[in-house]
Amino acid sequence: ALVGWLRDYNRARPSHERVSFHGFDGQTENTTAPSPRRYLEHARDYLGLDVDVAGLAGDDERWDREEAILDPARSVGATADAERLRVIAVEMLDVLHARAGELVASSSRADWFRARTYLTAGLGLLRYHKEAARSVGQLEATTMELAARDPRQIGRMTRLLAVRGGLMAQNLLDIREIEAGRGATLVGSHNVHLQRNPSTLPVANRAVTWVGAGAIVGALWGERYAFVAASVGRSDILGLGDPAPDTYEGLCQRRVGDWGVVAADLVGEADIRGDADAVWAYNPLEPAVVDGAEAILHIGDAEAIRTKHAAS
Repeated sequence: ALVGWLRDYNRARPSHERVSFHGFDGQTENTTAPSPRRYLEHARDYLGLDVDVAGLAGDDERWDREEAILDPARSVGATADAERLRVIAVEMLDVLHARAGELVASSSRADWFRARTYLTAGLGLLRYHKEAARSVGQLEATTMELAARDPRQIGRMTRLLAVRGGLMAQNLLDIREIEAGRGATLVGSHNVHLQRNPSTLPVANRAVTWVGAGAIVGALWGERYAFVAASVGRSDILGLGDPAPDTYEGLCQRRVGDWGVVAADLVGEADIRGDADAVWAYNPLEPAVVDGAEAILHIGDAEAIRTKHAAS
């Protein structure tokens, strides 16, 4: 629906009035990350260089299989070929900047930025795979299951999430560089990625804590960065009933009904929701998140909103 709206909105407008859409997350997940090959090849072709990226990268499958992230012994990230790819990528980034004037003149500013995006994405993947190769232990299950069984994996998860957070922050900085002359940028992601304070995920009575993109960008930009926390009251799909009235979600529920935006400083002190402990897809609001937010976007009943949207 969002992509369709963007298409319809932009169709009859000149380029400088169109809404731009960027992805700013990394290409990683806790158990997978793709090969950097096609990203580096895009930059190589744009620069017109003769570099055998595919020969060094090898089959894409050896990068994007789960074992490459979950088992450091089978990771490609610390191999000699991966190190050589890193050197090539850094050298291409130097060339991209050194020849910026000539390249923009022969292609376009948008093409230059696109090549830089592909190149930095490839470098980010190489960083992530190298971090995966540093992990310890023989891994054969999901990251969360591993962390629950083996405390050593808490440190591993923390490092991988920190790399991801740094990549997301750099992507946001790059997007704002591109969009600086076109007004503000609205960003959508999970609270743990955008909140101003360090992010925490509970894993089997332990905590995985890292500095996310919002904490990094918020520190660099100060008041230029505004965080709106997302909140859900009831959701049948997630298995959430109505929140207790003395929780953050409960206080928001009384203020907005179906949905609305509440100034964070109007919410006040409240309890942390307890019925979401078994719902991995939802992290309840807590003091550190609310205290660092300018506002809270609260959806009182997710399915009711979905039904109304579909009907309209």
